[in-house]
Amino acid sequence: MRFDRIWRHATLATLAPQRPGMGLIESAALAVANGRIAFAGPMSELPAAARAPEQIDLGGRLVTPGLIDCHTHIVFGGERSAEFELRLAGADYASIARAGGGILSTVRATRAAADETLLITATERLQALMDEGVTTVEIKSGYGLDVPTELRMLRVARFLGRRLPLGVVTTLLAAHTLPPDTDRAAYLSEITGELIPRASAERLADAVDGFCEHIAFTATEIRAVFQAARAHGLPVKLHADQLSDGGGAALAAEFDALSADHLEWTGEAGVAAMARAGTVAVLLPGAFHYLRERRIPPVAALRRAGVPLALATDCNPGTAPVLSLLTVMNLAAVQFGLSVEETVAGVTREAARALGRLSDIGTLEVGKRADLAIWNVDRPAELVYWLGRNPLQGRIWGGR
Repeated sequence: MRFDRIWRHATLATLAPQRPGMGLIESAALAVANGRIAFAGPMSELPAAARAPEQIDLGGRLVTPGLIDCHTHIVFGGERSAEFELRLAGADYASIARAGGGILSTVRATRAAADETLLITATERLQALMDEGVTTVEIKSGYGLDVPTELRMLRVARFLGRRLPLGVVTTLLAAHTLPPDTDRAAYLSEITGELIPRASAERLADAVDGFCEHIAFTATEIRAVFQAARAHGLPVKLHADQLSDGGGAALAAEFDALSADHLEWTGEAGVAAMARAGTVAVLLPGAFHYLRERRIPPVAALRRAGVPLALATDCNPGTAPVLSLLTVMNLAAVQFGLSVEETVAGVTREAARALGRLSDIGTLEVGKRADLAIWNVDRPAELVYWLGRNPLQGRIWGGR
């Protein structure tokens, strides 16, 4: 029996749902063939005839699925450190947005940036994530707010997926905020009548997102966006209930959304709706930290209802300039009370579920893509315990 590579003497955190906890297997082996996992289990069960041109002894090191950052805005122009200073002085997110800052300042910078500039800066940000074991990342548009720039952002994101050894999932977030000096109805018509059809026809978007909030779009407006997405065969996800309970979580569930993200103000009805729909809760402790929020997402209610919990950086220039998924894991544990098991699952299995990719990535199971992270740690808790330490020993993408 021949494989391309075999790792021996590993501790596998398989995250396989049929195994308890993180699905830990000690004294384990993992073999890959043609970019796929061909064996993942105890060394005693590896066939004696197993051969490979490359065999690596890991000396007991931990192997997890490659990490997945399932919510980012990583393609953008400019930066917003001046707003960070304003928030430190007491200004809040909404007041900055009303004064013409916030998302709109990034829209201006992104529209003005050349494609090559967007590619270079996004590549630098993605490299920081890859250096921590990230093998798949979601990238949203949303800083164009017009047809040409929104589509250009998606093309840049697609190109990044071809240029880098990284899986890239793209999301159209044209319903991020209202462009300046634009009629609401006209812009929504542009999203539903032109942007979504073109993004679908050109295969630039894997999903459609929106920002359902009092400073962005109402539930009625987002419903029209989601109906257009559904008509063009695109799944949806939603920035929901971040600043107020506007029924975003329930709206996401109504459309069988892959995920509802943020959720700080989600109530019991929203949680129940997400549970019925199988919608993943994507928690974003980086934004919570930067905005100095006090109301944490309803983690206990989500747990009780059986809603899967994913984590992401929410990397963006305004409210979450975060380029470390390991830091997010620590913040989720300390701020939101997630367990080690929940944090590790949140950046692997459940993040894959939030992207609709669990059939292919997110766990160490035979047949899945061989995206792995190899860590110089003895216990999974060390991935969550440290701040500022990167124990990554090796990152494997597609078996390489």
